[in-house]
Amino acid sequence: MAIGITTHNACVDFPIFDAKTRSLKKAFLGKAGGAIDRNSSDVVVVEALRDITIDLKDGDRVGLVGHNGAGKSTLLRLLSGIYEPTRGSAEVRGRVAPVFDLGVGMDPEISGYENIIIRGLFLGQTRKSMLAKMDEIAEFTELGDYLDMPLRTYSTGMRVRVAMGVVTSIDPEILLLDEGIGAVDAEFMKKARVRLQELVKRSGILVFASHSNEFLAQLCDTAMWIDHGQIRQQGGIEEIVRAYEGDDAGDHVATVLKELARDAGVEPAERPRDEEHG
Repeated sequence: MAIGITTHNACVDFPIFDAKTRSLKKAFLGKAGGAIDRNSSDVVVVEALRDITIDLKDGDRVGLVGHNGAGKSTLLRLLSGIYEPTRGSAEVRGRVAPVFDLGVGMDPEISGYENIIIRGLFLGQTRKSMLAKMDEIAEFTELGDYLDMPLRTYSTGMRVRVAMGVVTSIDPEILLLDEGIGAVDAEFMKKARVRLQELVKRSGILVFASHSNEFLAQLCDTAMWIDHGQIRQQGGIEEIVRAYEGDDAGDHVATVLKELARDAGVEPAERPRDEEHG
């Protein structure tokens, strides 16, 4: 069976059973980013996602853009099967590697080495496969003897190194990635991005939520603008970033795409300026 993701008018609602005051509802809305309504049982609900229709196939590389609380992370959780659609449908065909929170599946009381195995099991790997990758992951983290120590002795940046080492060692059919990284030094981040690019090449489908337009341009072919729980616009990376953030951001993405094409030995066709903004 070919891998793929298909949703049709999928909605995700969160019921707020104790929302008795307007201030409480406003506080929740500020974090969830959805629209407030009431269901047939007169329970207050937040519509976190509304009418999501997508059809992704092997080879698709999709970036998600939108403000914090727009619904990007909720969409990733819908596509992973963590959330079931309240209305509509969602079908995922293939082995999913959900990478949302780099700290999930890690135990502060056991060593870095043991956490490498635990984190791998959480992502659907076998103990045997993680043991086979152990030396390579350990070398990537650059943590040395620290890997023998309990995770609670690590800084946040050190924990991210362990998690990134495991995440970038797997071979997913469907990779759902939320860029929860950044608590590491710039030199290591550069190294981690190279491994993430290699991971994307090995994956069948990528859906990637990020605030870094440059990183989106490096990893994705198309993009979706998520706004208040809905897909506002879909298209090429440059087109969507330009629509979402304006011409300066769009011009930067265009420059990155030209550099990537040049590095790959492909000269992109020049388009008239008015057509680019068309």
